[in-house]
Amino acid sequence: MENINFINEYDPKYDYLIKEYNELMKQALNHLKLDKDYYISVTLVNNEEIHHINKEYRKIDRPTDVISFEDYIEDPFDNSIDIGDIFISVDRAIEQANDYKHSLERELSFLFVHGLLHCLGYDHQDSEEEKEMFNLQEVILDEYARRERV
Repeated sequence: MENINFINEYDPKYDYLIKEYNELMKQALNHLKLDKDYYISVTLVNNEEIHHINKEYRKIDRPTDVISFEDYIEDPFDNSIDIGDIFISVDRAIEQANDYKHSLERELSFLFVHGLLHCLGYDHQDSEEEKEMFNLQEVILDEYARRERV
């Protein structure tokens, strides 16, 4: 079952991410022991578009890598839950993958998991929250990478 409404406004060559993101979402929900049907929208954009979103909704006048908007809308008919929207700048992901010297796929996966955790209620407003959220991101990504190798 696909739990992601995937919108690629960037480049069709990134359409493969729908499969990766669905698998990462399953991995995250399993790790967190969340067993309902969660749904999320993911939109791939460029730096110009994410800059516009960041300025309009967060009042920050610069591009960023990922923005998430948390919802929690339960559908009483099928017990599903819409948890929000994630916007990922592929331009910024490419820059960061080069800066951190790891693959673009790893960066795009990291940004997705980061946005997903925000939509599930995690945050990093203080050092304790940041430690919890960033450790959880790494655990989910590591579990996913190990599963992919098996």
